[in-house]
Amino acid sequence: MDERPVNWDHRFQYASLTDVGLRRANNQDSLVIALASSRERWEQRGHLFMVADGMGAHAAGELASKLATDVVPLTYFKVLDLPAPEALLAAVRDANAQINGRGRANPDFTGMGTTVSILTVLPEGALTAHVGDSRVYRWRDNRLEQLTFDHSLVWEMRAARQIPESEVPSFIPKNVITRSLGPSPQVEIDLEGPFPIRVGDTFVLCSDGLSGPVDDAEIGQIVGCLPPDEAARALVDLANLRGGPDNVTVVLVRVIGDELLRDGDGDARPVWAHSARPVRPAVWTLLVAFALAGVGFALFQHMLAALGSFVGAAALGLGILIERRQRENPSIDGGNRRYGKGPYTACDCSASLGLVDRLVESTHQLRDAATSEQWNVDWDRFDAHVDRALVATKAEDYPEAVREHCYAIRVMMGELKNQRGRKRPDGADVTDFS
Repeated sequence: MDERPVNWDHRFQYASLTDVGLRRANNQDSLVIALASSRERWEQRGHLFMVADGMGAHAAGELASKLATDVVPLTYFKVLDLPAPEALLAAVRDANAQINGRGRANPDFTGMGTTVSILTVLPEGALTAHVGDSRVYRWRDNRLEQLTFDHSLVWEMRAARQIPESEVPSFIPKNVITRSLGPSPQVEIDLEGPFPIRVGDTFVLCSDGLSGPVDDAEIGQIVGCLPPDEAARALVDLANLRGGPDNVTVVLVRVIGDELLRDGDGDARPVWAHSARPVRPAVWTLLVAFALAGVGFALFQHMLAALGSFVGAAALGLGILIERRQRENPSIDGGNRRYGKGPYTACDCSASLGLVDRLVESTHQLRDAATSEQWNVDWDRFDAHVDRALVATKAEDYPEAVREHCYAIRVMMGELKNQRGRKRPDGADVTDFS
């Protein structure tokens, strides 16, 4: 097997960022990016991207999310005898078992858990595995689709009563989740896809620290206006400007080359082929032994014994042939199928004056806070971005205006974080922009 590293830069762009936010003492989110190390591994397993949002007292949530991001890719890339969807389910179940075991073994970790949202990008398309209320989106042609279903009380009520989110009673808390990895020995996992992939598609994985303060249209507009690394930074900045109430984690994956993708139009059903597992040496040894015994018995005119030996060799050979045919033929093993019901939501996210106006308000708030609290700010740089944003807005070049406002906000964010915990004379936090 060719294990030499492969340069994927001309096929995928990806970026990730995790931030503690402005209201939490520690970060219980985790993420992982696991890229195929060779062409053969790409064909077998593709790339894996994952976000986990832990929950639990003390350090329990942090441990749960870290266990999930450690165990899932390790198991997924190890069980090569299973097709990719089954391997992904096996990996999540393995992580659940290990988190649950640690929780039962230590009273401090009792009931700890984590959400998991996993994206695998394969030649056949994009496949997701999901537990909890972290999310996976796909951005395409200024349209953002949520590929995963939130396992939250609000979403479960919407699904059960067939009502829009706006009609869910306001007293129903939005942050109550109905499913997570770890608290129970068994877990129900949503598998979605495969979703077709095209050049230009951008996948977004995030914890609810982003999807709570920042709505889908805003996420989609920023993703559409900026390259992945800058978009990740801008999204985290915006979540923190909205109060930063939770840890914020985002992973972005953009497809920029299609030479390794199959069925780019999305019409053909995928083939989840089992990876061929070599026949164990003991089986080959037994087959050869039967054959040689048959020849020996035949030479000595023990025809009945020779016939039995040849029948045994033939049976072993037939068994090997059937097993290999089953692994290669998805119509036998049932691997040719579509999973889940996603996408679950979709919205237009063309860059708009509405988002520009909200970003203008944010920059004004930042300017007022920085002036009042005498922050150490590179004002020339900040003002240059704001001025370019104003020019773009007048020209109705809203993507450029969004970009420049995001750059202006970034100039301020480091200093804003330095102010965390300080108080104004009236007792309010200087970082409270919610």
